[in-house]
Amino acid sequence: MATERLYLKSIESGYFTDFNATVTSVDGGKVSLDRTLFYPLGGGQNWDLGTLDGPNGKLSVHEVRGREDILHTLDTDHQLEVGDEVKGSIDWQRRHAHMRMHTAQHLVSGVVYEAFNGARTVGNQIHDNRSRIDFNPISFTEEMLEDVTQQVNIIIDADHKVTDSTMTREEVNAEMPPERTNMDLLPSFVQELRVVKIGDNLDLCPCAGTHVQQLGEIGHIEITGKKSKGKGTQRITYELQIPDITPHPIRERI
Repeated sequence: MATERLYLKSIESGYFTDFNATVTSVDGGKVSLDRTLFYPLGGGQNWDLGTLDGPNGKLSVHEVRGREDILHTLDTDHQLEVGDEVKGSIDWQRRHAHMRMHTAQHLVSGVVYEAFNGARTVGNQIHDNRSRIDFNPISFTEEMLEDVTQQVNIIIDADHKVTDSTMTREEVNAEMPPERTNMDLLPSFVQELRVVKIGDNLDLCPCAGTHVQQLGEIGHIEITGKKSKGKGTQRITYELQIPDITPHPIRERI
């Protein structure tokens, strides 16, 4: 049975930190649940950390992976069994850092595409303290990177709203070029997608990651380096400054 991904119900769902669940399978230290707020590694975004509180006490979650069945890696002496009820809590600081970083990645990718002849995002890695994006075809100069930084920070300061919805493939392609959203790389059988939208169509991109509700939560971006990855591909790394807006998590248990 596929794990219900509670963090995908809405943009606001990314702010929830506590949930109830039932253990559905156990394989050594890997435990799956019927529902979870833990984000698994995927889409370039790193996994959430946190705890599961079960019949034998509180357990640390060290890693989260999986597509349909999400596996939470615990110490092997966890003593959980199928059918056990658990209370999960995610690390809010790490979660919100990933939300800020991932929304910033959408902004940078969009600005680079529009400013530099449709240079595409061909890879990314989202971490809590630093992130990277690979672009192709492009060769950044320092002036180009300064321009990207300035444009992105102006957009962040405008504090646009971030929303999500479900759209068909045709609806997405009608609003954004498929090369910008990488829709042309998705299998043809994928017809409905969860889409993250910034402002009034400032950016629109299929994405299953967690994101902030307002751009002001991101804080200014600082591009810290660039590196050639061959064949017209360049990687930029970036960090985020402390934002002026620091929202509180939603502690209500779901």
